[in-house]
Amino acid sequence: MREEPQTAEQSAGTGWDEPVTAVKGVTDAFAAVLGKGLKIWTVGDLLAHYPRRYEDRTQFKRIVDVRHGDAVTIMGKVLGAENVPTRSRVTLTKVGVEDDGGVAYLVFFNQWFVKKQFDKIRGQKIVVYGKASRMGRNLDLTEVEWEPFDEDKDALAANRIVPIYPLTEGVSQARLRRVAYAALEQFNTDDAAERLPADLLRRAHLPTLKDALWGIHFPVSDEQRIDGQRRLIFDEFFVLQLVLALRKRQVHKAPGIVFENTDAPVKELQAALPYAMTNAQDRVIAEIAIDMQSVKSMNRLVQGDVGAGKTVVAMAAIMIAVRNGYQAAMMAPTEILAEQHYLGIRRIMETLGVTVTLLSGSLPAKEKRAALAAAASGEANIVVGTHALIQDTVAFHKLGLAVVDEQHRFGVLQRAALKDKGTSPDILVMTATPIPRTLTLTVYGDLDVSIIDQLPPGRKPIKTHWKRGAERPMVYESLRALLAEGRQAYVICSLIEENEKLQARAATELANHLQAQVFQEYKVGLLHGQMKPSEKEETMTRFRDRELHILVSTTVIEVGVDVPNASVIIIEDAERFGMAQLHQLRGRVGRGSTQSYCLMIGDPKSEDGAARLATMARTTDGFLIAEEDLKLRGPGDFYGTRQSGIETLPFLDVLRDVPILNEARQEAFALLEEDPMLNRPEHAELKARVRKQYKRVMKLTSS
Repeated sequence: MREEPQTAEQSAGTGWDEPVTAVKGVTDAFAAVLGKGLKIWTVGDLLAHYPRRYEDRTQFKRIVDVRHGDAVTIMGKVLGAENVPTRSRVTLTKVGVEDDGGVAYLVFFNQWFVKKQFDKIRGQKIVVYGKASRMGRNLDLTEVEWEPFDEDKDALAANRIVPIYPLTEGVSQARLRRVAYAALEQFNTDDAAERLPADLLRRAHLPTLKDALWGIHFPVSDEQRIDGQRRLIFDEFFVLQLVLALRKRQVHKAPGIVFENTDAPVKELQAALPYAMTNAQDRVIAEIAIDMQSVKSMNRLVQGDVGAGKTVVAMAAIMIAVRNGYQAAMMAPTEILAEQHYLGIRRIMETLGVTVTLLSGSLPAKEKRAALAAAASGEANIVVGTHALIQDTVAFHKLGLAVVDEQHRFGVLQRAALKDKGTSPDILVMTATPIPRTLTLTVYGDLDVSIIDQLPPGRKPIKTHWKRGAERPMVYESLRALLAEGRQAYVICSLIEENEKLQARAATELANHLQAQVFQEYKVGLLHGQMKPSEKEETMTRFRDRELHILVSTTVIEVGVDVPNASVIIIEDAERFGMAQLHQLRGRVGRGSTQSYCLMIGDPKSEDGAARLATMARTTDGFLIAEEDLKLRGPGDFYGTRQSGIETLPFLDVLRDVPILNEARQEAFALLEEDPMLNRPEHAELKARVRKQYKRVMKLTSS
């Protein structure tokens, strides 16, 4: 979405691209509120501001018929409002509402100011949506949403299925409905911005865009709403698959680097490793070598569960690039992971005479200048870093291979930016986040896929247990017994969302507590995101060298850390973490030949939270965990779809809508067989949509 409004000159004459002030009833002042609060700048933005839910107001519930626990919509007259102080210092505001079947009380907590609002409309009708709590004849409604009702003015709010939109301060449901209705009437003509060919609509049994938008904003039935949603979900998947297919074709068509020497560099690396590779690693390296020998640019995803050995596979590709006279870059999502890769790769590569340089945002200015100079001159054979690698100030002497780790945290745009740092370098992306195989095409449709489906020999499945908070002393005693055997342990501090400073403080307090009160006879270390890179490196080196017995850490160790002697991980307040993150954290142990343990301490407040921890204790199958995670908490941005460019629809469910995805993919590839660059006149709107939505990814030409 745009962060700034377009000018009228930029938008005029393009229908949906016209400024939102073109809609009847939208003044300049109201447009400013819509833009600032809801990012609605144009007519198209307004029509893409979809309802978050609907209320069936074809029949309001009478108050007398409302049952306990119901989520209901009622209409009644405001009797009065009062603020009631409580012993807990919470102000309770109760508003009486009456219809011909009785009286209900709307309950607001610590919203004393709403009393004045209701005092002003005493005696007037309002529409109320809320959750019912009934004790005998007394009915309270909590979690209340309400709006005034005027039968003459609110034809859109009664006797129909009513859309309920996300709002911002200064925008009411009634007004937003009116302007959405006006926009549909003014701009949604039969052929307005229809981008799908008519024969495709018939084949896929999809409504026109006009009918779909009416069905989503003002449905006359559930069937019409569902048909409209299916059409827009198809649109999103269809355009995404077109982009991925076009991008894949462009990548493969563009002349790439032919790396002639592939066998010797791989053998050289294998000889330097202290262990043998698995058959799965050998297979994937062979697939990569074939790609790198080809005149086509490699664009490959390596997917493998935690501990499967993806980094070694990447090192094999890097050796091929370096021994053929090219540089390689590896981009990781976090500084700690970039540092871990840097240390691990350097440890092996420097024995082979290969120079490795670290480039991250927090490097001191002098070190950063040196790293930039080494990359630009070619002195650095390998540059490992964060997204700092794709900044304009970074230049490479001869980039031949770009490796992107933990791909689910990046997207198509970041991959494209890294590729632009060289002349058609090969791209290798890796992820340890298990993705249900049915969904791989959603995000990685432009990539060839390799899967490392085998763990190194001697690895034992990690035994996972879920313990309640009251059992913490018992957990600590179990840990003490393992420490006495010479093992080491991680203790992961509970998650504090999006606040690294608080996270660091909590980890510091936990480390101090464990050192002073619980494990006085052992050495406890600390690792968090607020530490300097040199401090993190020193701490990890001490832990790896067994100078530290316990490492208290935030989630900075989520991926990439490899200490074989660490065989226990304790995760505090585990219910605060998603299953994918728990799986990643668990993967920090189980890297040696001894039995490893993951102990999750948590007291979940919900059934979903308990189900997550129970699933984690039951299985170590990353794909099963990914499926369960999706079912329990929905897709969110779990697979990086937002970063990949897909516009997240509030009604899109990645698991449920897989059949639509598959249909859209088939249609997209079939269309490109007929019209490879979307140059036919009937595909003009579709091409414009692809260009507009993915202009930073696609470079469509008329050729």
